[in-house]
Amino acid sequence: MRIARVQPNGQERLFGADEIIVSKTDTRGVITYANEVFLRVSGYQEADIIGKPHNLIRHPDMPRAIFDVLWEYLDAGLEIFAYVDNLAADGAHYWVLAHVTPTFDASGRTLGYHSNRRLPERAAVAAVAPLYAELRAVERRHSRPADALAASRQLLADVLDARGTTYDDFFWSLFASERSVVGAR
Repeated sequence: MRIARVQPNGQERLFGADEIIVSKTDTRGVITYANEVFLRVSGYQEADIIGKPHNLIRHPDMPRAIFDVLWEYLDAGLEIFAYVDNLAADGAHYWVLAHVTPTFDASGRTLGYHSNRRLPERAAVAAVAPLYAELRAVERRHSRPADALAASRQLLADVLDARGTTYDDFFWSLFASERSVVGAR
C-alpha cells in the first residue's frame, strides 16, 4: 500500500513521559520494526509502515541540516541525539528527543539503525524551534535541494561557531534535565 503525503494540520500530539517510541530500520532507512507506542502516536498501522522509508513521518518543517547531521553521525558509526518534530498519519505533529544508534554485526558491519524516542522537555522544544525555523527559512530560499541543504548546514555551523560549541554540546545544553531521562552520554 502506498501512503499519500500527509499535510500538517497544526495540532500537536503528546505522549506519556514514561513511554518510549521505538523503531528499527535497515541501512537504507526502511522500517523493519515499530513498537506499539510508535504505531499509536504516529497513527499508522504496522502493515502500512513496515517496508516503508522512515522519513514518511518527517514533518516538512524539520530542517534538512538536522537530518544531514544525523546521517553523518550514523555513517561514521556513531550514536546521535536530536530533537525532531514528526508528522503523524492524521497531520498532527509530535516532538521527540531521538536517540539513534547503528546496529552492528559481529564483524562491525552496520546492519541497520535503532531509534528510541522520548517526550522532550517543553523548554528544549521552545529553545530549538526558533533555530529550526531559521534553518528552514534559509532552505526555502533555494530551489535546488542540494543548495538548500548547503545553506542550512552553513547556518547551523555558523550558529554553533558563534556559540563556541559543538552539535552535541549545543543540543544537550538546551535542557540539562534531559540527561537524567536518557542517561549520560
